[in-house]
Amino acid sequence: MKKNNVYYLVEGAMIAALYIALTYAQELLLPGTTSMAIQFRLSEILCLLALFTPSAIWGLTVGTLVSNLISVGVMPMDLLFGTLATFVAVTLVRKLKDIRWFSLPILSSLMPAVINGIIIGLELEIFLIEGPFHISSFLLQGGMVALGEFVVCVVFGLPFYKLLDHLNLFNKLHESI
Repeated sequence: MKKNNVYYLVEGAMIAALYIALTYAQELLLPGTTSMAIQFRLSEILCLLALFTPSAIWGLTVGTLVSNLISVGVMPMDLLFGTLATFVAVTLVRKLKDIRWFSLPILSSLMPAVINGIIIGLELEIFLIEGPFHISSFLLQGGMVALGEFVVCVVFGLPFYKLLDHLNLFNKLHESI
């Protein structure tokens, strides 16, 4: 295995561990805030790490899966749908990283809100809400999920991105390999 491959494997594992630790700590301090209808998972801010490194894609996907496995309030279907939503969202964050408005990756930072709103909104409407599918109920469920993601990934996430970009941390780390 090449040195770069090992580095990206370790980097992704560290991102996964950080995501799990942040999610678990938040759930201990503020029970239910990481898995209720209006999710406010602060660890989702780490989705923006995909702007800096491709290893964030698999790291955050694994981190979400493990966090959902150990979280008390998570529905069993969230193991599949939550993990899928994270994978798709973070992949899009990475793919759209060069599209900037006002020198900010606004479109990328919106992806976790949009994708989780759709996928988790559908999951909640289909598996949690009794009765037939209603578009208004889906929009409400998805909107609540998207709102929490928007606050974390856009409102808090863009300043977080600017800080990491200013520190040039990932470029320094990647240059050292």
